[in-house]
Amino acid sequence: MSMAGKAEKKDGILETVKTIVYALLIAGVFRTLFFQPFWIPSGSMKDTLLIGDFLFVNKMAYGYSRYSCPFAMCPFSGRILPGEPQRGDVVVFRHPVTGSDFIKRVVGLPGDKVQVQNGVLFINGQEARQDPADPFEETFEKQGPVGSFPQCSNGGVGLGGTCVKERFTETLPGGPSHSILNIRPTRLDDTPVYTVPADQFFFMGDNRDNSTDSRVPQSALGVGFVPFENLIGRADRIMFSSAGRSMLFFWTWRGDRFFKAID
Repeated sequence: MSMAGKAEKKDGILETVKTIVYALLIAGVFRTLFFQPFWIPSGSMKDTLLIGDFLFVNKMAYGYSRYSCPFAMCPFSGRILPGEPQRGDVVVFRHPVTGSDFIKRVVGLPGDKVQVQNGVLFINGQEARQDPADPFEETFEKQGPVGSFPQCSNGGVGLGGTCVKERFTETLPGGPSHSILNIRPTRLDDTPVYTVPADQFFFMGDNRDNSTDSRVPQSALGVGFVPFENLIGRADRIMFSSAGRSMLFFWTWRGDRFFKAID
């Protein structure tokens, strides 16, 4: 090969390398500033979100926070967009105590008074109506990479049996409706009145009896009230879902959940 040919080959390799590097940088910036992947690890948001659902979190929904945007990459620190969470939004946030990523539903806005009585949610004294729906059924087996078993209202279910939970359609004040599950009476079915502080939010899981959420105080490693700065973004749509131990096990993918909107 001539010297000119070797030079052209070398230049071609360098251009390829630069293209790959640029692509990775762009992907990294895109992920950092706009979207963050999130894999559902637990059943606290069933049946809205199942273990093994994979989604992208919209980090621009509420503007930047010090958690969602590194200072070096933000135009300036603090919020840059006026968007605020709405009651009923499904949100990924940093746990105020542990720093782990959690996903729950916003039920209480700043200034709201939130209480649960006999398993029914009340916001500012107004009942969030629960309308009966068909029971939620799933197989009693290990779920996801952790291999946890689901909780059932029909106790004593054997391996491979049908695990049942009561299901209701809950309508929050203001109109948003979504599905919630009930397993059994628990201490979190009756709570004191929580007054949500300014610039903070009250979260609950849709699988009400299997969710450590804002009903549990931070002194007990619960979520408690979540500051705005801890919010990472809103979950809008499931990209795909795997019922197996890994998303690479394509034969376990749930075909009915591809690009499914999150209510």
